[in-house]
Amino acid sequence: MRGGGANGRAVRVIPCLDVKDGQVVKGVRFAGLRTIGDPAELAAAYEAQGADELVFLDISATLEERATTRRMVEAVRERISIPLCVGGGVGSVEDAARLLEAGADKVSVNSAAVRRPALIDELAARFGSQCVVVAIDAAAASGGGWEVLIRSGETRAGEDAVAWARAASARGAGEILLTSWDRDGTRSGYELPLLRAIVAAVPVPVIASGGAASPLHLLEGIRAGASAVLAASIFHDGEESVASVKDFLARNGVRVRPAVESP
Repeated sequence: MRGGGANGRAVRVIPCLDVKDGQVVKGVRFAGLRTIGDPAELAAAYEAQGADELVFLDISATLEERATTRRMVEAVRERISIPLCVGGGVGSVEDAARLLEAGADKVSVNSAAVRRPALIDELAARFGSQCVVVAIDAAAASGGGWEVLIRSGETRAGEDAVAWARAASARGAGEILLTSWDRDGTRSGYELPLLRAIVAAVPVPVIASGGAASPLHLLEGIRAGASAVLAASIFHDGEESVASVKDFLARNGVRVRPAVESP
C-alpha cells in the first residue's frame, strides 16, 4: 500500500494565493512583494491542474485592520469548485460568517486567535472544527525552539509555537497551517524539525508551508508527517504544475488524488 499523510489519507497539494490590493503577490519572509496576477484566474488554473484545495490569504488585512474583501472571495468561488480556505483579518464569528457566506469552506485565523484564544472555541462551536484552521507563523527563538509571530510576521508574540499548536487544537481547531517565517520564500525547503514537532504535538492534520521550491521539498514535508503540502512560488512561476508535483509524489510512493479526473 502506498503511503499517505500522517492520517493515512491521500495527501493534499494546496497552492497558496497571498493577496494584497486585489492581486496575488509573493515575497520573502512576508516582505519584498512582487505581483503575480489575478486571484480568480490563478485559482481556476490551479484547479484545472488538479489542486485539492486552495488557500487564499489577504496578507494586509490584519495590518490595515479591515475585513478580508468579500468580493474577491466571491470572484474566486465563481471560478472553482474545490475547497477554499480564506484568512486575513478574521477577528470574530461575524467575520468568519461573512467569508463562509461568500464561498469559503474554511476560515483561517492567526493574530486574532493568539490575542484572544477563545475565538477558536467560538468558531468551532458555531461552524464546526472542520471549518476552523489555525495558521501559525513561527520563527526560531533565541533560546531554542520556535516562537509564534503575528501581524504578518511583524511582531513576536512571546508564545512557544508547539505549545500554541497544542492549545489551538484543544480549543477546536480542525487543522494547523504551519508556516516557517525563516524559510518563507527562501526556496530552501520546509523547516522539517519544526514540522515534526508540531505534527507530534497535535492530533489534527498539519499543512506544511514556507520554503518549498521543488517536488522533493514537498515529499520531505510529507515524510515529516504533513497531511497536506502548501506551495506558492513553484506554481506561480511555472516551474512546476500541480499535476507534475502529484506525479512526482505518486512515483515516490505517496497516495495522492488524481490530478485529472477520468471522464
